[in-house]
Amino acid sequence: MGRTVVEKIIEGIADAKGVEPENLNIMLENYVSTDAIRALKSHQGDSWRLQFETPKHVVEVAGNETVLIDGTEV
Repeated sequence: MGRTVVEKIIEGIADAKGVEPENLNIMLENYVSTDAIRALKSHQGDSWRLQFETPKHVVEVAGNETVLIDGTEV
């Protein structure tokens, strides 16, 4: 089974910070609703894009499950 979009975001931020995901010192839910991401993912179409910021990082998620951390795809 593949990674969920939320898992990809967490792993991408952890990679950008140079830590393992379990050692990530931020709560993603403090910056974006993970329920909203899941709801967007289940939306009929894939022509949506969501962008939000965490400390020192810009995260972009697209309807085709592309995740960019600071402009780099994860």
